[in-house]
Amino acid sequence: MYKIQTLNKISAIGTDIFDKSKYSVADEVANPDAIMVRSAKMHDMQFGDNLLAIARAGAGVNNIPVERCAQEGICVFNTPGANSNAVKELAICALLLASRKIVEAASWAASLKGTPDAPKTVEGGKSKFAGPEIAGKTLGIIGLGAIGGKIANAAESLGMKVIGYDPFLSVGAALHLEPSVKIVTDINDIYANSDYITIHMPYTPQTKNTIDAEQIAMMKDGVRLINLARGELINSEAVVKAIAEGKVAKYVTDFADDVVLGVEDVIVLPHLGASTPESEDNCAVMAAEELIEYLENGNIKNSVNLPNASMNAVGTKVCIIHKNVPTTIASITSVVGNEGINIENMVNASKKDFAYTMLDVTSDVPPAVEGKINAVDGVIRVRVIR
Repeated sequence: MYKIQTLNKISAIGTDIFDKSKYSVADEVANPDAIMVRSAKMHDMQFGDNLLAIARAGAGVNNIPVERCAQEGICVFNTPGANSNAVKELAICALLLASRKIVEAASWAASLKGTPDAPKTVEGGKSKFAGPEIAGKTLGIIGLGAIGGKIANAAESLGMKVIGYDPFLSVGAALHLEPSVKIVTDINDIYANSDYITIHMPYTPQTKNTIDAEQIAMMKDGVRLINLARGELINSEAVVKAIAEGKVAKYVTDFADDVVLGVEDVIVLPHLGASTPESEDNCAVMAAEELIEYLENGNIKNSVNLPNASMNAVGTKVCIIHKNVPTTIASITSVVGNEGINIENMVNASKKDFAYTMLDVTSDVPPAVEGKINAVDGVIRVRVIR
């Protein structure tokens, strides 16, 4: 029986996927085999020896100690693309919020309640909330993955000119873009040529403050910025200063901090990007499916700290997480061969400092042999799936 711990409220449509004869799912679990999480902070958590995997029902994994998990032989999954439609729709909304002063206009109209002749007042005051249309304007998109690609296509259908930058753009993602989307190889082209800029990339130490004072200086006067990805990608202080100077016309962000809250021409949303029932369901289902495939079959898809790898084994499957260093695979296969166990098939894949090797062997692997594999220099975790 596999034990699954949920650290946040996970949509039942996802947790119901687990076969109740094989899995128990609960908020409070001692020594879980896997954890499902949304936003709970895990950096200070200590993990038991039984923990094999963590599945984040969402894209970002800032709340998970990803590197430490790899060192402890814990596979961390996320659910890329599961919330992409929800974020795409919010991004289109953000484009309009950044243009038409809708938030300010609605707030002003509401303030007229109880005043005499409100309809006449509205007609007389509406001109101060005028704003430009988005049709015909240029939208620059930084990051053309599952979310950025959908935004590009939607903006094109609304009559915008779209330019995109993504140094890691896959062939599959490129094929899903409308032909009229212009791909640039220099991110500075986005800054120099866009009326609106939206950013959709993961947050890492390297991407922190991707948009800062230097980048804002390259932009058109009156540019409108949107950040629904991660707060740290755009320097709040630099944006607020640029608004005060008239360089930036509007900033819409899904991330509240004390710098941007209450600032004129900044619209702060309470992290609504994936806050739709459909998105939460999609993320929960994908996370559950990833855990089931890994726990039962050892196959990895959408891991952020280990390589993707899968194998349809005929016999016993031996799954090994190890350091990505020379001679480790040779040492593992030597141990297996010296025990008279034949390897029918092998899959090996690596991701930065870590690797994953799967062996399809023709006979059972006794605990003593499993222990010998585990003793190989560089090996972190061994699982035998029968």
